[in-house]
Amino acid sequence: MKYLIILIPLLLWSCQGPKSEEPTTENKPAGPPVKGKQSLEAYANRMVRAALNIQANEKFELAIYGAQLDADGIEDAIITVNRLDFAMKEAAAGPNPAKRADLGFMGNFNYFFFFDGKLDMLSPPIAIPSSPLLPLKVSFENISSTQYKDILIDFRIRNASYKDFYTVSNHTPRRIFQFKNFDGLGTALTEAYHFSYGAGSYGPQKNIFVMEAKLEALPAGADKNTYFPKITPIEKIKYTFFYLESQAKYATKDAQ
Repeated sequence: MKYLIILIPLLLWSCQGPKSEEPTTENKPAGPPVKGKQSLEAYANRMVRAALNIQANEKFELAIYGAQLDADGIEDAIITVNRLDFAMKEAAAGPNPAKRADLGFMGNFNYFFFFDGKLDMLSPPIAIPSSPLLPLKVSFENISSTQYKDILIDFRIRNASYKDFYTVSNHTPRRIFQFKNFDGLGTALTEAYHFSYGAGSYGPQKNIFVMEAKLEALPAGADKNTYFPKITPIEKIKYTFFYLESQAKYATKDAQ
């Protein structure tokens, strides 16, 4: 039996420094700064600016979404960053700004960070190549476990929308699945889907059911790159994906 495997990049971070050889003083490296007594918003703002080299005069959007995202029982958070201002200025300085605008300023201008509540620190940035005309949209679902949530992130690529699924393991977000929300907005050939979840075929991780849906037509005068169309569910399963523990990936037996 052949399985269709969804390719998943592994995102890891670590910090290690040399030990001091001075016998009386141990000058250990500071390591990544923790939040401490700062508000999460103030800490995230400072760390995001440093990680992405954001200048003082750049306008950017930062949003914080809290949830328990691993089994330690402590609330964590996802911080999203949208750099539309930077993307537009970069395009304006380039050789073909009109073309960049028509493509929705596609690039690495949408990021998210994972704040680990137990470690009290922020991960390195995770870029999601997409159009910065719309920020990332975050939601949470119990998929890997009933004890904590997984991370669902919607992003836009011109007239199509996609959903990434992440789970946190070893203090690191790891993508386990990706699928379209819709495609072809504003054209004669469209597709749309919604998602439901059920008992896992091979373990505690739930199956992901990709359900058929109907996409709203683009209204006259609306921008196909930014309009949020209504998706009307059709209760018909298109694909069933199940988690393969041995490969840490979702797969399906269905032809696509």
